[in-house]
Amino acid sequence: MQRARPRLLTLLALIALAGLSAACATPVGIVHESTQKSYRALTANVLSSGEPSEWSRQVLNRENLHRRFEKDPAGALAELHQRLQAQPTADRLFALAELSFLHADRSGQREYFLAAAAYAYAFVLPEDEQAAIRGIDPRGRVAVDLYNQGIAQGLLAESGGEVVLEAGTRTLPFGELTLAMDPAQLLWSGYRFSRLVPVAEFEIRGLRNRYRQPGAGAALAAEVEPAESGLAAEAARKRLPPRIKVPVTAFVRFAKPLRGILEGKLEARIELYAADQTTTVSVGGRDVPLELDPTATLAFGLEGAPVWDFEIAGFRFGEQKLFGDGLFMLHPYRPGQIPVVLVHGTASSPARWAEMYNELSNDPVLGSRFQFWLFQYNTGQPILYSAMLMRRALNAAIADLDPEGKDPALTRMVVIGHSQGGLLTKLMVIHSGTRFWDSVSHVPVDQLNTPAKTRALITEAMFFDPLPEVARVVFIATPHRGSYRARGWVLGLIRRIVNLPGQLVSDIQGLLTSPDLAYLKTTRLPTSVDNMSPGQPFIRTLAGSPIDPHVHAHSIIAVLGEGPLSGRTDGVVAYESAHIEGVESERVVQSGHSTQGTPETIEEVRRILREHLGGP
Repeated sequence: MQRARPRLLTLLALIALAGLSAACATPVGIVHESTQKSYRALTANVLSSGEPSEWSRQVLNRENLHRRFEKDPAGALAELHQRLQAQPTADRLFALAELSFLHADRSGQREYFLAAAAYAYAFVLPEDEQAAIRGIDPRGRVAVDLYNQGIAQGLLAESGGEVVLEAGTRTLPFGELTLAMDPAQLLWSGYRFSRLVPVAEFEIRGLRNRYRQPGAGAALAAEVEPAESGLAAEAARKRLPPRIKVPVTAFVRFAKPLRGILEGKLEARIELYAADQTTTVSVGGRDVPLELDPTATLAFGLEGAPVWDFEIAGFRFGEQKLFGDGLFMLHPYRPGQIPVVLVHGTASSPARWAEMYNELSNDPVLGSRFQFWLFQYNTGQPILYSAMLMRRALNAAIADLDPEGKDPALTRMVVIGHSQGGLLTKLMVIHSGTRFWDSVSHVPVDQLNTPAKTRALITEAMFFDPLPEVARVVFIATPHRGSYRARGWVLGLIRRIVNLPGQLVSDIQGLLTSPDLAYLKTTRLPTSVDNMSPGQPFIRTLAGSPIDPHVHAHSIIAVLGEGPLSGRTDGVVAYESAHIEGVESERVVQSGHSTQGTPETIEEVRRILREHLGGP
């Protein structure tokens, strides 16, 4: 028994030694993880995960501040700031930017957001070009985002919801920040930016792609209010709807940022840039891209907008109020850029072009060469009357914007119409002669026994020539020979619910009961749906009217199902009705009638517009 005891002790010693050896060996090693998990661990930061990045953790560990930051973040940040003053390094600047943002987010202390912005600015845009971080350093993008979000959150109103840009002195954790701003920065084309809403945290719905230019500055959506009175200001605002939301970027330019941080006295200037005016800002002799988020601003402007209510109301009620004469823009007129006029269809509105506008206006080639205009009209009224109003609006816009005819871009206008809008589009590029009048009367218009006002209205609506400024047209799901839906009980129901413009009815009603129009099958003013009924005099006459040979024309036709095109429809318009001879291209897409927002249709319009520019 005594001999066994040493052996047992020896065995226990060997086991203990093996355990010690194992304990010393296992703390360092590897564990295989998935690519996705490894990448998330390497790239996670306060903005993506709510926790510090690996880069900032390294600084906390090296500085032996990791435990203190968990218990006393403000104290840890103050200590790290003191060490930065003693020895400024890029690593410390980045960590202070990210950790200040984290503390602000957790504590609600706004001054730390502004501190984060200052640290990040000094990190990514240093005074000494030699100290600039390499473009491949992933911390650069994170630092820019910390700067952007630091501005947006640090300058947020106490009530939240909007950013307040004004001069003044702000307290920082390590000193003070003096902000300067020229009030003229808030002026934009006769308007003043009145409410600035940060859009970075918006989630977009209803649009396939969110277009965003990564850059410096806080991306905002600006609401506007009239800034001035007088003819010049009114002219500037004439085509811009009052509820428009404008994509802008707030850029805070720090003067000598690192020196200001080290001395505790920072100076900066607030600059505000509208996306339609510039997309870059010069810093230290280099062009720095601005953070832009036009898609978010577009979606914000359409959220709950009255334009959606217009769709049915504008079809049923001819007196439904429009903005101005119906033609409007989403930014001020830009000389040298070719107008693309988008014309919606029946029981629709300009909002239905949002998908196409989002894609085309953010195209790197098209966005800088075209300007997009939209025409809104009450879609239940007679089509010739709507076309007359559209012609008036286009002529007025051209006269207002270029009275001396110096802008050649206005003579290369492209008009794109969907459904009934395609019929209005065709009426911009044909010679009517006496066709439309002859289809309803055997008496020349100048021999009518009717008031001069009525005769002038008939002449303007039914006798016209092509608009010389329109160089190209695109028809999308257009019922050139009428819609098979516009007949029978559907047509009868529509006649019951559509109320035509009162003034138009008043001007025309006496003429409709005149013996001069005994040829008419009805003594009532037609609705647009009457006009689109197959076989109706208007639609037959328009179908037989050739497009001016100087105008380039294209068709995009939607169909459902498979097989031969003959007999197929998009649910509203048959292929045979949408197909016309003489166009330069015809593209058939698999889609329902509302095809203006589908990828195939948008890509065909993109191709046509690039062709219009004469390039690939």
